[in-house]
Formats: sequence, structure tokens, C-alpha cells
Amino acid sequence: MHQPLALQPLANDSTDILAIANSPVLWICVAGVFGVIIIQSVIFMKAARRAARSVDMSVQDVKTSFRSGAVSAIGPSLAVSLVAIALLGLFGAPAVLSRIGLIGSAAYDVSAAGIAAGSMGAKLGDASYTQSVFVVAFFAMSIGGAMWMLATLILTPLLRKGDAKIRSVNPAAMAIVPAAALIGAFSCLGLAELPKSGIHVLSFVVSVGVMGLCLLLAKKLGKSWLREWGLGFSIVIGLGAAYLAVGSAVGA
Repeated sequence: MHQPLALQPLANDSTDILAIANSPVLWICVAGVFGVIIIQSVIFMKAARRAARSVDMSVQDVKTSFRSGAVSAIGPSLAVSLVAIALLGLFGAPAVLSRIGLIGSAAYDVSAAGIAAGSMGAKLGDASYTQSVFVVAFFAMSIGGAMWMLATLILTPLLRKGDAKIRSVNPAAMAIVPAAALIGAFSCLGLAELPKSGIHVLSFVVSVGVMGLCLLLAKKLGKSWLREWGLGFSIVIGLGAAYLAVGSAVGA
């Protein structure tokens, strides 16, 4: 008689997750993934240089744009790096590099892994988190990410047509809609943390304040790099405020 997945005995009850999470096979797979990313980046850079001639961009302009893009990527990368470091002990370096480093959606990956673990009657990080649970959780994270990439491949051409049609009717709409979508997404993620504790509220408020200050100073002082580094600054300072608040609460 078929048993539900949560009631089936696990094939491997060892809780030494890192023994398989850092296996050579996974490292080889990660190397392949990043190899593809590097090749894609080189192809895109060459295509940009070729296209620059048609829009009268000089070689110096192209170099400046590449440098600006590299600097603007540092701020968001800091946020991803902080999350990746926090998850190393839970998923191991190869899984974190291939998932968080590639997609960058820690919220999705942790949720997918948690649901997969729950289907086996386990929880991430506790004594029930065995090697078998890790394998299922990692598979759930990976297959979900693959569907994201497949959906992007299929939907991007369709969305491009919709974008062109909307711009022909009202160009201002396509400037407002993406910004509103980003604000809504980040607001939902942040507001969902507020009911958990006063520490969460403090961290949220401090992070919002730091990000707002960075944007204000970037505008007033004409320092565009503050706009790009603002996310990293807000995360680090928000975490620092939470750490100090927890320390004060424990000391009291």
C-alpha cells in the first residue's frame, strides 16, 4: 500500500548535510553554470560594442557605460552576498552559488526548500533536516528556478509586444508601472516581517530610513554612487541595529 511521502522512511538519516552539499559533482555543476554566465557576458559585451557604432557611441562612451554598470551592480550584489553567507550552513556552497548566486531570490528558494522539507515531515536546520531532505529541497529549488528561466524565455517576446503597444498609446505608463511593481513587491516582503517582533520593526524602519537618506543625499550632492550602494548600506545598518537591539534586550 502506498504511503504518503511524509510517512515514508528516509533513505539516509544522517544530518551531516555538508558532506553531500559540498560534493565534487555539485562543484562541477556550479562551475558549468558560471561558465555559461561568463560566456553570455562576453557575447553581450561584444554585441554592445558592435551596436555602439550605429548610435554614434565612442569607444570611451562604451567603456564608461560598462564601468557604470559594474559599479551599479555592487550595491544589489552586497544584499545577495549577505543572504548567501547566511545560507551556507543550511544548503552548502555549491547550492547557494547555483541558486542564490544565479537567480538571487532567497525568499523563493528558502520557501521552496521549506515546503519540500515539510512534505517529508522535516524542518530546515533542525534534527529532522537530513541528507535525504536536503536532496529533495535542493531539487525543489532547482526545478522551480528552471521554470522561471523557461517562462522568461517564452514570455519575454510576448511582453515585448505588449510593451511596444502600451508605449504607442501612453509612453508614461511604462515608466510608472515597473516602478510601482517594484515598490509593491518590496513593500509586501517588508511588511510581512513587521508582526513578528519589535526587533523586526526596528530593522525595517532603520533600513527604510537609511535607504531614503542615501537617495536624498544622492540627489542633493549629485553622487549617483550613493543610489547604487544604498541597498547594501540599508541592509548592513539595519542588521547592525537589530543586533544591538537584541544585545540590549538580552543584557536587560
